[in-house]
Amino acid sequence: MITFILGSYGCSIPRNVINPVQDTPSKYRGVAQADTTSIGNILVKDFFATKTIQQLIDSAIERNIDLQIAIKNIDAANLLLKRARMGNIPQLNLQVTANSNRPSDNSLNGLSTSQFLKTTHVEDYNANLALSWEADIWGKISKQKEASYATYLQSEEAKKAVQTRIVATVATSFYRLLLLDEQLNIAKRNLALSDSTLKMVSKQFEVGQVTSLAVQQTEAQLLKASQLIPQITQEISIQENALSELTGRFPTAIERSETLAQLEVSTQLAVGIPSIMLGIRPDVKSVELGLKIANAKVGVANASLYPSLTISASAGLNSFKASNWFNVPASLFGIVGGGITQPLFNRKELKTQFELAKVEREKSVLLFRQVVIQAVVEVSNEQSKLENLKKEFSIAQNRVRTLKSAVQNADLLFKSGMANYLEVITAQSNLLQGELDLASLKTAQLNASVELYRALGGGWQ
Repeated sequence: MITFILGSYGCSIPRNVINPVQDTPSKYRGVAQADTTSIGNILVKDFFATKTIQQLIDSAIERNIDLQIAIKNIDAANLLLKRARMGNIPQLNLQVTANSNRPSDNSLNGLSTSQFLKTTHVEDYNANLALSWEADIWGKISKQKEASYATYLQSEEAKKAVQTRIVATVATSFYRLLLLDEQLNIAKRNLALSDSTLKMVSKQFEVGQVTSLAVQQTEAQLLKASQLIPQITQEISIQENALSELTGRFPTAIERSETLAQLEVSTQLAVGIPSIMLGIRPDVKSVELGLKIANAKVGVANASLYPSLTISASAGLNSFKASNWFNVPASLFGIVGGGITQPLFNRKELKTQFELAKVEREKSVLLFRQVVIQAVVEVSNEQSKLENLKKEFSIAQNRVRTLKSAVQNADLLFKSGMANYLEVITAQSNLLQGELDLASLKTAQLNASVELYRALGGGWQ
């Protein structure tokens, strides 16, 4: 009868089905020809050549609080994995008991005890080892191990994802700091230029060549340039504090010898093919592991619907007198048994849990596909951004060169009386904005290269 029940259940166990993404594109949009080389495989220390960035990243990896929490999550997942691996190991318990029972004289036990044992109380001393083992017939325990192992690997990927984010944030924050340094230098140069212009306008006012309005407007331009300096200085302090927090330190100044002008933007950043990126990006691998966990949970829920076979054994010493407790072999006893448990009244609940587990697995499949699409979109966006920023930066360089020439010409024409002060102020203002735009565009290029590196899975190696 037992064989028939097990056989009939075994024939109805459904297979676990996973539907991974099969239609990943062979190349990214905008890439003329696919190449298997990808910057996502480059080590962090090789991708970031700037020494200060390397030092900041090393400090962040060692001391960042989010990263340390992620490492603790790995430790916790490892402990759960070790526990799960003990799932099909027999449980062995030691039990030692000593009981003294004084039954009522008017009870059957009391009358029997006094008549046959000639005593008014009963003593029972027992010491035994009890062993219990559940046969993994339907793969429930193995699926639990599979889920625990995938959870452990998922915590590893989560730590890698945190590190890629931190590495990218440290780099972009440092580039932002260099941008602020450059903006401060531009503001100071413009302030010196405005001061020189104000002196010339003041002299012209003294000899009656211009009105007081010219002096006031030129002075207003000077004050505008002066106002930028404390604003930028404040932003520098805030950015240094943000970098200090990223590196797990209290607010402090960030030592740096590099300037924005010294940094070079790489024009050849290989993106590889999407399948390579999917095998590197921690967040994609984490979602893929989540799908494996959901699949394993389906197996566990499915196995819970079927009978479980448990084998138990117990052996030890038993005696009604303490003096005879260790009288071997007279006090020895042993019990061996086995049992099959089949859920009946809660089968509907278990069936519902099984169906819910399948729904969760289907959701995991959809989430996996969504993350894959998002990852490919991110790479395509950053690649397109880099290409267009390069063109925009080239145009901005030409614009700044033209504006510098315009400022020089306006200054010469103003001194010779062929240009008024408004033309000089306008030329200076345009140059200031042009230089600020050029610095921002270069920083945007650097940030885009970092984001492309992160999008391709780089940053945790």
